Amino acid sequence: MREHEVRAETARQRAETAEFLAGLDEADWDAPTLCAGWRVREVAAHLSMPYRTSLPRFVLGMITARGNFDRLADRAARQDAARLSTAELIAAIGDNTEHPWKPPGGGFAGALSHDVIHGLDITVALGRSEPVPLDRMRMVLEALNPRSARYFGVDLEGIALRASDLDFRYGEGEVLAGRAQDLVLVLCGRMLPAGHLDGESAARFTSH
Repeated sequence: MREHEVRAETARQRAETAEFLAGLDEADWDAPTLCAGWRVREVAAHLSMPYRTSLPRFVLGMITARGNFDRLADRAARQDAARLSTAELIAAIGDNTEHPWKPPGGGFAGALSHDVIHGLDITVALGRSEPVPLDRMRMVLEALNPRSARYFGVDLEGIALRASDLDFRYGEGEVLAGRAQDLVLVLCGRMLPAGHLDGESAARFTSH
């Protein structure tokens, strides 16, 4: 992947996310997402956290969280969701479409994956299944780390993920099929709404 192409798609993703959020009403902002325990507000706060957090504040937060980034991210998302207005959260994303942030060790492709996955956490949960452009999804898949499932504690033993819209295969065994974007969510430990997955094991990864 060429860096400028990845960064261009990241900018488009952020602009689309900001536009989507701008069209939500207050009830939507308080609706749950695929991120367990987070509403749309918390996910938007998390997405914009890298652009609003200085290095000293981040270091202090990590110290307070005793070195646990997940604890820091959850605490920051809840605090920022409570203190920032929806307009401020939208602006924090929309005004930073070309921000050079990238996750440690993940590069710019990791930043794109972060934005795409959390964008899906919102849109899929709200039933607004606007598909991720396939070229953008290919970039996410190329950057996919096989350790993702282990990091999120997903048991895919004996499961073969097979995408219906792209040439994407992961694992061996009983076939679990769906769009590539839905299968990436499975790899990231999300429970999907009914109708997104096909196969005998679909119920294991579907919310009820």
